[in-house]
Amino acid sequence: MPFLPFSPMGRRLAPVVFGLGALVGAAGCRTNRPVPPVGTPAVGPDTAAQRLAREAATRDSLARLARERAARDSAEAARAGADAAALEAARSTLTAPVYFAYDASELSDDTRAKLDAKLAILQRLPTVTLRIAGHTDSRGAAEYNLALGLRRASAARKYLVDRGIAASRLDVVSFGAERPAAAGEGEDAWAQNRRDEFEVTGGGASLGRGR
Repeated sequence: MPFLPFSPMGRRLAPVVFGLGALVGAAGCRTNRPVPPVGTPAVGPDTAAQRLAREAATRDSLARLARERAARDSAEAARAGADAAALEAARSTLTAPVYFAYDASELSDDTRAKLDAKLAILQRLPTVTLRIAGHTDSRGAAEYNLALGLRRASAARKYLVDRGIAASRLDVVSFGAERPAAAGEGEDAWAQNRRDEFEVTGGGASLGRGR
């Protein structure tokens, strides 16, 4: 049966048809409406104040890095200087000669004090080794002076070994009167020649770390 808008059924269906038409029209309007593009908002040019602030921050950062680098360099230089000073002090203590009375190999109080200073370093640095050379003044026969020099070197070695230093770390040799420390005759020269000398023969690199 044909649909007649003015029939009873048409009057009942009219609101439904009208509503559907409105929905379709609204959908069409929404579909056709232009959608604004999505993107990053435009940023205007930097102001002079912003540029100055950035430049100031960069300068501050560079200045801080320079200060930190200078502080590191200073600390490294200080450590190097301290190591060099410790090395020199330790070597000076270890190589300081000790002296003896005429025709004697007994250790004086001053000699023991110097050996005690060497002992402290040798105990702290177990890789260090020494050679102890005994010397005499020019008086006496050559053979006698060689034997006396050996007794003097052996006396210093025994003192250190008795206090815990391994004998293998301490070599002894005698030069008798062959290598005087002071030229000439007389008590002033003789007193300087009656001595033990000490030479670092191993482990010298560790001296700077032995503070």
